[in-house]
Formats: sequence, structure tokens, C-alpha cells
Amino acid sequence: MWHAGKSALTPVFVTMLAVTAACSNMSNTQQRALTGGAIGAAGGAGIGLLTGAPVAGALIGGAAGAGVGVLMK
Repeated sequence: MWHAGKSALTPVFVTMLAVTAACSNMSNTQQRALTGGAIGAAGGAGIGLLTGAPVAGALIGGAAGAGVGVLMK
């Protein structure tokens, strides 16, 4: 049986590092929009998975999350 080891998690950590580094030159508004979009997309995909439309849920959730992120101060 295959077990997830350190080598399986390496791409996850590299991706997280790249995303974090990419946010360093963004304004606060841009960072909030990106974070809101990511959280909204994840939540929307989860809800969409339950209703049978994960892609539509992710798109709607991402757009809504980004919009809320931009409006937050």
C-alpha cells in the first residue's frame, strides 16, 4: 500500500511558497481580492460538489469572494 511521504507533499509546499511570494508586491486591496477569491472558490466548489456542479460553484464562489475581498477595508 502506498503512503504519502515527504516527497508527496513537496509540490504542495512549493506551490504555497510560490503563491505567497507572488503576493509580496500586491496592494492590500489586491491581496484581499485574491484571498477572497480563493476562499470563495474553495467554498463554492465544496457546495457545488454537494449539488452536482462543482465547477459552477467554484466560479460563482470565486467571483463573489473576490468582490467581497475588494470591498473590505
